[in-house]
Amino acid sequence: MKLTELGWTDFFAEAFAAHAESGLEPARVTVVNRGACVVHLPDCEVPAEVSGRFRHESAGPEAFPAVGDWVAVRRTSADSRVLIQHVLPRRTKFARTVAGRSGEQQILAANIDTVFLLSSLNHGFNPRRIERFLTLAWDSGAQPVIVLTKSDLCANSVELLREAEIAAAGAPVLAISCVTGQGLQSLRPHLRAGQTAVLLGASGVGKSTLINQLTGEDWQAVLPVRESDAKGRHTTTRRELFILPSGGLLIDTPGLRELQLWDGAEGLEETFVDLEAIAVGCRFTDCRHESEPDCAVRAAVVSGQVDPARLASFQKLQREVAQFGRRHIARVTTETRSRTKSLNKHAPAPPKPRR
Repeated sequence: MKLTELGWTDFFAEAFAAHAESGLEPARVTVVNRGACVVHLPDCEVPAEVSGRFRHESAGPEAFPAVGDWVAVRRTSADSRVLIQHVLPRRTKFARTVAGRSGEQQILAANIDTVFLLSSLNHGFNPRRIERFLTLAWDSGAQPVIVLTKSDLCANSVELLREAEIAAAGAPVLAISCVTGQGLQSLRPHLRAGQTAVLLGASGVGKSTLINQLTGEDWQAVLPVRESDAKGRHTTTRRELFILPSGGLLIDTPGLRELQLWDGAEGLEETFVDLEAIAVGCRFTDCRHESEPDCAVRAAVVSGQVDPARLASFQKLQREVAQFGRRHIARVTTETRSRTKSLNKHAPAPPKPRR
């Protein structure tokens, strides 16, 4: 298999050039499961692990290989396993804050062109959740696409589709059914040869079923949702990259129970571009749309132009972004002080002055 079929471009070739002289080879990470990796070389797919030097010099969890990463590897003598020496710069990445740890970043997928954000139409449809996903998706650098699944089980799909389009604020919104096949063809333009997409969504929205439909094989186990509350059960336990018959590349991920923002400032502007446009009419350029006089956004809410729930969602995410910024600065400051203290502790003592 050619590297270009795995998504190799001039961007990665230029980044890898410095490592080629060391006898290393480029490979793409196709599986990550609790720290264990599988990488795809041109001639084979083999297990991989980071080298001891990589582990020692890594800046943090976000520096370790993620699904979709391009890496520089060295084959072992047996060629049954390779050592990852370097992770090449990421062109795009979908990241979130590690649950329960406000200062750590988790990379869910790297070097992606499209982010498919899946939401089920039959139960638990939530425009506010779509807005949260979109904020991170826009921040990733990839193109977000809202995919509304299980349209065959929804009696008011047209109404919910309209709600999703308002939340999407210009991002494509597609309604599909893996049972009837409705809308599946609309995904094809985003799955061209050499292009990489990732599926993201809560458990039970149909990611595994969609993978099986697009690959034409039963790669992923599928379980019915619970009848009591229609909530999904985890069937995908690892992040994995699949090569589709079309030549497109698709990353599947476990269901997301929690999605905390990582940065998100730029993504917030894209997700709420309609509110940003209205805010131009506010008296104050730093208007928070709360109690300030002559607020154009609040006036739009009163007139019915803007859903008050959408404004509340924007303000909530805006507070989270600001809180993240404060915590991130505090964490960087603490780490810098810790490193400085450690360096000073191990630095040689200055020579004593002669008497």
